[in-house]
Amino acid sequence: MSDEPREKRSGETMGDYIVQVANELPVDAVGMWQIVPGGRQGFDLEGDALTDYVRRCIAEILSRGAVPVIGGGADGPHDWIVERRYGSRPEEIIENVIREWLANGAQDEDPGGLWFALPQYAWTPPS
Repeated sequence: MSDEPREKRSGETMGDYIVQVANELPVDAVGMWQIVPGGRQGFDLEGDALTDYVRRCIAEILSRGAVPVIGGGADGPHDWIVERRYGSRPEEIIENVIREWLANGAQDEDPGGLWFALPQYAWTPPS
């Protein structure tokens, strides 16, 4: 039996829950607005424990090939636009996203903020 925390509603271990978060990628992008409350509400995490959970989620998402994206706007020609300012290597992206999130008070994010999508679903602007 795992000593890992279990999600309050589903009973899944944290590791299994994080995998399920990333499994959404072939269907839709995954937003920080989903990740943060998932740890906060689903596992009662705060502080360093919540930061570690968010870090693990982003790492799993990036390991599936996802990239940071922002929404293209309701009337825009693209649903998702690659956001390069977080870097190009997974470690760099994770650290920059976490740093920005903590600098903003580690709040639950807005759906209009940062998401992660598979590259085939996102437009990459020219360099």
